[in-house]
Amino acid sequence: MDRGLAGQYTVTSVGGEDVRAFVPAPLPPDPPLQLDGSLLLALERANLALGRLDGAATHLPNPHLFVYSYVRKEAVLSSQIEGTRSSLSDLMRFELRDAPGVPRNDAAEVSRYVKALYHATEQMEDPRGGLPLCNRLLREAHKILLTGARGGDKLPGEFRRSQNWVGGTRPGNAAFVPPPPDEATEAMSALERFLHATDDGLPTLVRAGLAHVQFETIHPFLDGNGRIGRMLIVLMLLERGVLSTPTLYLSLFLKQHRERYYELLDRVRATGDWEAWLEFFLDGVRSTAATALDTSQRLERMAADDRAVISGSGRGAGSALRVHEALTEMVLVDVIEVVERTALSAPTVGAALRRLCDLGLVSEVTGQKRNRIFAYDGYLEVLEEGTEPL
Repeated sequence: MDRGLAGQYTVTSVGGEDVRAFVPAPLPPDPPLQLDGSLLLALERANLALGRLDGAATHLPNPHLFVYSYVRKEAVLSSQIEGTRSSLSDLMRFELRDAPGVPRNDAAEVSRYVKALYHATEQMEDPRGGLPLCNRLLREAHKILLTGARGGDKLPGEFRRSQNWVGGTRPGNAAFVPPPPDEATEAMSALERFLHATDDGLPTLVRAGLAHVQFETIHPFLDGNGRIGRMLIVLMLLERGVLSTPTLYLSLFLKQHRERYYELLDRVRATGDWEAWLEFFLDGVRSTAATALDTSQRLERMAADDRAVISGSGRGAGSALRVHEALTEMVLVDVIEVVERTALSAPTVGAALRRLCDLGLVSEVTGQKRNRIFAYDGYLEVLEEGTEPL
């Protein structure tokens, strides 16, 4: 639907150069969304796929194991979109003590994303001293994301106080210029009111799709907007109870369809065609949820099959099973980590890891005699699908 420009342009001066910055109109769209036809069908399919994923995730023998690894996969993908080269293996090795051979800067940046997401979800789950989904929470997540990583000098945890731009070398030749700082702060206040609204009758998935575009258009931070904007989607679904665990992430879908993604963002701003964007977004939710469900089921089957192999391996199988359980969570481990997680002795853990290597389930990845790291190969292979660098 063509509503015309979804906001207004304002002229601002940057470095002696006058440029047109775009200030989005508040949500929800006006005229109202047309939730019918193919868009309504896309919404129904997305909700169905999301319900299946959430139901399956909560009924896994230990849902934390899947969430632990899947959050890290999303951290890698979301950070890759912003230019990091870290792999899932790099991140997991970085999280171990003194792991050799890891590109530390990129891995540290991805690790900050994991910490930021966990902080936000823990705050939202805390009924006493926590925070709802609000601008303050987004700023806190942003501070964790950038502090000590690339962008650490770009006002971590604060909305920008200077003009930014997207693409190009300066605002004058940029692909897009977000609102000036004062207007950006006002637009974020309006977005916060939309996040809290309960009287507009909009389905949660539709609200999340609208809010994501609005956040990306405002671009309230000097750096890290893309990662916080993608995080906002899952935080909205968690707060509204559509998801009970953080298992839906669109970064892989957006990575695979990034040209269409940017094209639709531009179309919303230029013509107000929210429906075309939402149909794309909801198809991404459906596709991503279906893929995540398939991944969880494959990992569950793999773990069960491998437990059966271990159980039939003779004496010492009990200790090997406990080590195997730790591997379904961490995927890459060293002996110290497994000792802490299982309360087994170091010699027992070492013997169990050798057994798992002999069974072809685990491999040692450093080739060293000290500071050795072991990988649950099959599990890691499944989790790394789609995380190849751009």
